[in-house]
Amino acid sequence: MFSVLSSAWALLLGMMLLQVGNGMQGTLLGVRGQMEGFSTLEMSLVMSGYFLGFLFGSRKAPDMIRRVGHVRVFAALASMISAVMILYPAFANPWAWGVGRVLIGFCFSGVYVTAESWLNNAATNDNRGKALSLYMIVQMVGIVSAQALMLTADPGGFVLFIIPSVLISLSFAPILLSISPTPAFDTTKPMTLREIMKISPLGCVGMFLLGGVFAAQFGMAAVYGAEAGLTVGQISTFVATFYVGAMLVQYPLGWLSDRMDRRLLILIAAAIAALGAVIGMALGSVFWLLLVAAFLVGGMSNPLYSLLIAYTNDFLGSDDMAAAAGGMVFINGLGAVFGPIITGWIMGVIGPSGYFLHIATLCTMMAAYAAYRMTQRAAPSADDTESYTAVMPSASPMAVTYAQEVAMEAAEENDVDGQAA
Repeated sequence: MFSVLSSAWALLLGMMLLQVGNGMQGTLLGVRGQMEGFSTLEMSLVMSGYFLGFLFGSRKAPDMIRRVGHVRVFAALASMISAVMILYPAFANPWAWGVGRVLIGFCFSGVYVTAESWLNNAATNDNRGKALSLYMIVQMVGIVSAQALMLTADPGGFVLFIIPSVLISLSFAPILLSISPTPAFDTTKPMTLREIMKISPLGCVGMFLLGGVFAAQFGMAAVYGAEAGLTVGQISTFVATFYVGAMLVQYPLGWLSDRMDRRLLILIAAAIAALGAVIGMALGSVFWLLLVAAFLVGGMSNPLYSLLIAYTNDFLGSDDMAAAAGGMVFINGLGAVFGPIITGWIMGVIGPSGYFLHIATLCTMMAAYAAYRMTQRAAPSADDTESYTAVMPSASPMAVTYAQEVAMEAAEENDVDGQAA
């Protein structure tokens, strides 16, 4: 762990600052949009813009890096993010915000691809898993910390927009001034969606549904809080609880996934997330129960991302894992684009409780489909399954690809140990 910190501290610090800015702007727009009188549907379209831009950026960023290099891409995209954030309060219009969210989603996708390739270059075969885990922890800490900054000023003013803009500007200084060399860049052509669907129907369907769940958490949680009449402090705590749950449950769930039928674990996790959403829908007026709901939803749904990838890998050869990763991320991104729009429409029809109704429906569908797939083919032996590697739904295809490399290395080590025994 110390070797990772010594070689990649600048990158990790920069990424934490980036995540503070990203986590803060998502919550802030949800609160400020309600103050500006934007409708729930308008805010849902604004929030979906991030995921549309992210999806597009994940396809274009590798080409940009090949043409002009890591440093220029990182600096240009981070500068664009900083500029858009400072412009939000100057153009308090849902159309302008929607365009801004698309731009920010595109830029963050490119920044993640660039930073993650740097991180992979700084890591060795011995510590790549630790590096990826530390990177994910840093991201989560940044998002959770961002919610505390929401309490430092009035969301109706300019200061809370200036803070994330400044943090983003500061984030790329330690990275660009680092002495670490920029790595060579290469990507694997993804499998077609048809091929992945044939290999793992549950992986594909689960990823699409999970995209909608994650987009509701990341894009619409603050909108729900504002519509439900929560204070700024309560909204910040509510949003942070999703990610606290994810941090605490990720590794225990991963430990279980390497020791039991992953379809059963997917079913259980999705069912618990659905239960949490039902609690939020029925008892969300009691704030501590609302936090329980957020903890259960976030704690179960976020690790499902890694779990679905690990399950899909169980039916892939080592050479195909990286190729499948890009397709899985794309499927998740498609679900994420539509997630906020559907959530906003339901909330517009039945009120704030529609937020949790949407999540409960998607998680129930995932649990039901997992139960169905358990009847269609036998589970692979636990000894034959691939290792679980934690990855968050906000990760770019690059991070997911590197997670596959870690899983493959762990599987090879297990095979060697088993033969030696």
